[in-house]
Amino acid sequence: MHEPMDTDTYHRLIGLLNEGQASYRFIDHAPEGQTDAASRLRGHAVRQAAKCLVLMVKFGKKVTKFVLCVVPGDVRVDTARIKQLYGASYVGFARTEQAEKLAGSVAGTVLPFAFHPDLELIVDPALLESETMFFNAARLDRSIELPTSDYLTLARPRLERIIQTS
Repeated sequence: MHEPMDTDTYHRLIGLLNEGQASYRFIDHAPEGQTDAASRLRGHAVRQAAKCLVLMVKFGKKVTKFVLCVVPGDVRVDTARIKQLYGASYVGFARTEQAEKLAGSVAGTVLPFAFHPDLELIVDPALLESETMFFNAARLDRSIELPTSDYLTLARPRLERIIQTS
């Protein structure tokens, strides 16, 4: 029997962290996918949470790409900034089904790593202001605490200012 995609993604994450010799720790908690509520359960500032959102970036009517935006948990992604960065004609949130397929996990558990080749990773530098970051580990009941420096080494994201400032 085939394991659900969430399990595959979870194992891929743990494999990456172990292979990269990251200093991470698990935090088991009640199932939660909302950033602020999960942060309370894990016992850290919402700002330290990695909020991960899949955006659809369109170029005219025929070309679409998907971008995984990772920002601190207490801010919003600036879709106008993403549109400007890509020179796109439209930017919006990907449909839930599409986001889950590309992320390899259900909404609320999207990782700050882009394992799918059709998903480009962009991280706002504000996330790097905390020495440690927290995120759901491709499941609602388990999170990971990870040094931000280890994350940068393993994820190799494109760094761009993508948060709303007003």
